[in-house]
Amino acid sequence: FRFPLFDGKVNVGAPFHGLKAFFTTPQLSAKDKLANSLALGTSPIVRALFDPEGGMEDVKKLDNVSFSEWFLSHGGSRESINRMWDPIAYALGFIDCDDISARCMLTIFQFFATKTDASSIRMLAGSPENYLLGPIVEYVKQKGGKIHLREGCKEVLYEDDPSLGVPRVTGLRIGKLSETKVVTADAYVAALDVPGAKRLIPTEWKQTMRLFGDIDKLVGVPVITVQLRYDTWVTELNEENQKKAKGVEAVGLDNLLYSADADFSCFADLALTSPWDYYKEGEGSLLQCVITPPEKGAVTGNDYLPMDKDKIVKLMDQQVRKLFPSARNAELLWSSIVKIGQSLYREEPGLDAFRPDQKTPISNFFLAGSYTKQDYIDSMEGATLSGRLCAARVVEASASLSANKREQEITMKT
Repeated sequence: FRFPLFDGKVNVGAPFHGLKAFFTTPQLSAKDKLANSLALGTSPIVRALFDPEGGMEDVKKLDNVSFSEWFLSHGGSRESINRMWDPIAYALGFIDCDDISARCMLTIFQFFATKTDASSIRMLAGSPENYLLGPIVEYVKQKGGKIHLREGCKEVLYEDDPSLGVPRVTGLRIGKLSETKVVTADAYVAALDVPGAKRLIPTEWKQTMRLFGDIDKLVGVPVITVQLRYDTWVTELNEENQKKAKGVEAVGLDNLLYSADADFSCFADLALTSPWDYYKEGEGSLLQCVITPPEKGAVTGNDYLPMDKDKIVKLMDQQVRKLFPSARNAELLWSSIVKIGQSLYREEPGLDAFRPDQKTPISNFFLAGSYTKQDYIDSMEGATLSGRLCAARVVEASASLSANKREQEITMKT
């Protein structure tokens, strides 16, 4: 995400690192690069270089148009969309540029243009269980928290609060269908995805409070993730290194990758990018491929959702071998498929207005999750940002939460 000048004495960052990558890519013709320059040169990104907050406000105003509509109206070319921007849109929101909001795409471009480190693709050293979820669990336990495993939240319990004119949460009913219990707290945070929020939030709240009702207008998009383990290294493009791929030395593309020539527009070799858990001695690449959109393959038009797993694996393996010559003589050792009916919310034009704030009309009930209102897209990074915003909202309300708790205690005693 930087490139050296003056014999490596100077590392150049944003926005010049992006310009270098853009103008040297073989994906676009010189004509398309010129058209792209015209479109992006007249975008809010230019203002963001000098006024990041003002640039972001301009980006937000473009939520009502698709990226294709905005890009083509500013001189961009359709071929650029097909070869470059569609694969990126599929990776970001699992839909193409005709369907994704201009706000969503330009938000990413702005971060890349103004923050050098934003364009650095960070991958976990190993599995999320060990390098993401595990440390969070340990931190919660160290702070005295308790995690209720295999005990889903069945119901939000609440009562009317005459002093505020809105309900107040009194507890959560959790557990299995045959055995439940109620847990109580001073504040309640619903850190969920869109389908989870729709199921958990009481119908009465949706009918009487717009913030909750608007969540039903957000719709999750499907996605399929495929993992393929080979007996050798399959993403190497250099012919000399391809010879090494037949041995034990790990070679290939150590990065998150995009392609306009496969139904998996976004993929990575986890054995290279996250080797601590996924590198296996005596084995080769572990490709993780994301099929977007699964209901209509970006290249073949295949509908993968009703397909059985063996057929999906066969088609993905064929596309891997077509993309990478080094894969053509490789043996597929193992595969895994995960289908998700609703993942990220569909970031199509006009839906940003329905994303809820972390603070809700109910004083002791808060929302978190990447679908909530924050200056990024629906993603892991967006989820992290939403958590920070939600924590700030809880801290802001701490005084009133403490006062409410004292009032309840006095009421119970009397």
